[in-house]
Amino acid sequence: MITILNKNIAKCLVGCAIGAASSVMVSCSDFLEIPSRSEIILEEFWNEKADVDNIVAGCYSRMQSDDVIRRLIVWGECRADNVMAGINIDKDANLENVLKENITTKNPYTAWDGFYTVINRCNTVIKYAPGVAASDPGYTQSELKATIAEVSALRDLCYFYLIRTFRDVPYSTVAFTDDDQIMDLAPTSFDTVLDSLITDLENVQGNAIKRYPTNKAAYQTGRITRCAIWAMLCEMYLWKRDYDKCISYADLVIEDKKEQLKENNSSYGMGQTTDQRLLGYPLVSSSSYSSTFGSFYNSIFIAGNSSETIFELLFDENQAGNTMLGNSAVGLFYGNSTVSKGYLAPSSSVIGDASKVNSRSVYADANYYADARLYTNCNNDEESINKFVCRSVTISDNATRNAKPTVSYGSKFQYAKIKDVDHYYTSAPWIIYRVPDIMLLKAEALCQKMRDGSDAEVNAYNAPLLAEAFELVKAINNRSICQQASSMTDVLLERNYNTRATMEALVMAERQRELMFEGKRWYDLVRRSLRDGNTNELCRIMSRREGTNSQYVQNFFGSPTTGMYAIFWPYNDEETKVNKNLADAQNPAFGSGESNISK
Repeated sequence: MITILNKNIAKCLVGCAIGAASSVMVSCSDFLEIPSRSEIILEEFWNEKADVDNIVAGCYSRMQSDDVIRRLIVWGECRADNVMAGINIDKDANLENVLKENITTKNPYTAWDGFYTVINRCNTVIKYAPGVAASDPGYTQSELKATIAEVSALRDLCYFYLIRTFRDVPYSTVAFTDDDQIMDLAPTSFDTVLDSLITDLENVQGNAIKRYPTNKAAYQTGRITRCAIWAMLCEMYLWKRDYDKCISYADLVIEDKKEQLKENNSSYGMGQTTDQRLLGYPLVSSSSYSSTFGSFYNSIFIAGNSSETIFELLFDENQAGNTMLGNSAVGLFYGNSTVSKGYLAPSSSVIGDASKVNSRSVYADANYYADARLYTNCNNDEESINKFVCRSVTISDNATRNAKPTVSYGSKFQYAKIKDVDHYYTSAPWIIYRVPDIMLLKAEALCQKMRDGSDAEVNAYNAPLLAEAFELVKAINNRSICQQASSMTDVLLERNYNTRATMEALVMAERQRELMFEGKRWYDLVRRSLRDGNTNELCRIMSRREGTNSQYVQNFFGSPTTGMYAIFWPYNDEETKVNKNLADAQNPAFGSGESNISK
């Protein structure tokens, strides 16, 4: 399917999106169950609010589809240092080639059609919803504005993924529903698209739903809210290098989540504000007053709808296959009940930390006590990815310095074949934004506001920025420490991070520890490279992954000719065949589209 260039896109849009149950607002399953219907004329369909709701549901269901989730994982993780090949990866040669950095324009993971389908569905809602509001008295203007804000943000999120992955991409806010429309769009520059996304979100944020009622609690995290828009703006402004705006929107997110906890008596989504280790931030607590830890993992990554989650894609586990979609991409890539690991496994630099104390490469060197994330992220015995896969983790404190805790894992999500088709019934949510992500984006912005140098004036200017950035990291890191609150010893010492360089390194390391396998790592490295104007840090980090040819990394990513282009992906071959505008703008790091990598 050739995305926005497809002459049948209107039929595809309608056939896939229409037909969600009219009770779309009743339950999570109803909202995301999209039965098929074919050949409905657009103008005849848009009559009442329920029609709009059905198409909005179709926007979300397309975001949940297997091909989109696979790309959120592959684009965000597989070119970075968190993962390496797992079991049976030979069944997916294209994924294996991505891990080898042997990427060509023919690799299907360079295809972006799922994202453009979501974009066009959102544009179609924006085009037709006002006419529905004009004819349906039950569809108020405030509801219309909320709908437009919601789908605008979902569209902008898709574009944000696209520009971070491909740099310059075709950009349009027009709905393509007519075969006569000209669809071979030229790519728009990264900066122009980013500015447009920010402007759009700034304009609609005030119309978005702030809080769903408690009887629809899953919607608070499973749909775009005002807080989700703030989170997007926070990150977009960081990429734009407007650090004050980034910090401002981060503060709005943090205060909104605090407010949400208070509204729900501090119990919404198992969130707790009484844990002093969290320093007042709205994070899900880990059992701080007992000898077991890791409960935050179960709340956030398995149960879903946690108090610290801002926006996530929701899934179901049903072997009949007739309710919400299951997260089959996670089951295949990260693991399931039938294999010790999926196509992907933790890299050697990550899993090797389990046996180290003072020379850890990912987890805090000074952490003589176990960092719970070493076990919630990975199963060290199996050398497999644990996050999103294992139903529970229990970590028991040995209460002695340098001693590994006792860790027990619950069962993994199921695998089965139905009519010779693989099904992975992973119901774990796929998280797009949660509070620690935003806190660390803010900490990164604070670092960028600091001045270089060491004289008294510079030190005085940097001191409050260093203190605030450190507090943000410490609150997140504190939660992971397997010590009871009554006997907890500081693991991160502020005196060790008293310069811009050391604090920047700490923030980046904490993002890796906290957000591992959540599709964030490669984008963090790209953002760092763009800000530095070079790929030095990216090369250093990528070179430590097992099986990586360090000389190739330096030659390809460190080259003054290809380096800054190589951090982005090439356009898919099928797209460039039908759109000369894309062929002319192909990523020069990939030449004719064939990678020059020596395997």
